[in-house]
Amino acid sequence: MIEERRSAPAVGACAVLVGVLVLFSIFLVAQAFVLVTFARAAKLPGHSLSIGDATISVTFEDGSLNLAPASVFGWINESACAVATYYGRFPVHHLRLSIVPIEERRGVLHGRTDADGGAEIMVSIGQYATESDLRDDWILTHEMVHLAFPSVPRQHHWIEEGIATYVEPVARAQIGDLRPEKVWGDLVDGLPRGMPDSGDEGLDNTHTWGRTYWGGALYCTLADVDIRRRTHNRLGLQDALRGIVDAGGNIEADWPLTRTLKVADDAVGVPAMMQLYDRMKDAPMDPDLAKLWRDLGITDRAGQVTFESDAALAAVRSAITELPKGAKVFCRGRFAGSEPPALPRQ
Repeated sequence: MIEERRSAPAVGACAVLVGVLVLFSIFLVAQAFVLVTFARAAKLPGHSLSIGDATISVTFEDGSLNLAPASVFGWINESACAVATYYGRFPVHHLRLSIVPIEERRGVLHGRTDADGGAEIMVSIGQYATESDLRDDWILTHEMVHLAFPSVPRQHHWIEEGIATYVEPVARAQIGDLRPEKVWGDLVDGLPRGMPDSGDEGLDNTHTWGRTYWGGALYCTLADVDIRRRTHNRLGLQDALRGIVDAGGNIEADWPLTRTLKVADDAVGVPAMMQLYDRMKDAPMDPDLAKLWRDLGITDRAGQVTFESDAALAAVRSAITELPKGAKVFCRGRFAGSEPPALPRQ
């Protein structure tokens, strides 16, 4: 009887204690849920990256990424370095770069560049993007190349996209991020998509996807080879485009296309870009790509690209993807201020 009388209060006390522990556990779970939800929804503090005398201000929109912060900023840095090395400088003094995490997705998904109120790029990245996705990405470099050309009337959008499509892999090859075989293999595969179809009315008047992106890249390829032919391989499209940037022609400037091409031609001393534009702007031009690849010494067999060193224009091919002699290499930028902020993790 004594044992029974003593056990009843003990059981009651245990029940109360268990109840308290359960309530406390529920409270902790609720707090953790609030903290995780906040971490996923809160915007990260901004951070800046310097490339030469230019500053890239990076902000993160709402969302979470599984990537380490060093990987994200390293990816931004490498893209900016490729563009700055190709052009001899980063094309604008200040860039606002917005990173937009996309839930339940992987990879670098989309990019957009504009100059309303100053140069700005938006890039969306999947929540589950990996370091491998960043290494393989071309989108951010492509968008940064857009910074290095004036805003021209809409009918000339093909040259904006064509330059970005052509320069992006070449710039990455020059800093060692891509092999030349990859660059030329993609051009051999892609440029036929930019050839005119029946009814084509030239690049200014035929606004299909193929003619806009790959037709523009075709123009750039032909211009690069022509400039190098005329200058005995001393100069190329890279020098012409640098001339535009040096004259203040970046995305923040509104220029007519004819003025832009004149500045480019003056930079290399031959009227290659204007003359090629006159041929391609309002009529179809059907270059012999097979002969072009033979002259450059490019052979593509079932996706395996090899080079012929004794081809007529082999030196031109090599020069396009090589770093120019004496070029300033922006191998890496430096973070301004403290270490970059930690990214929220899922």
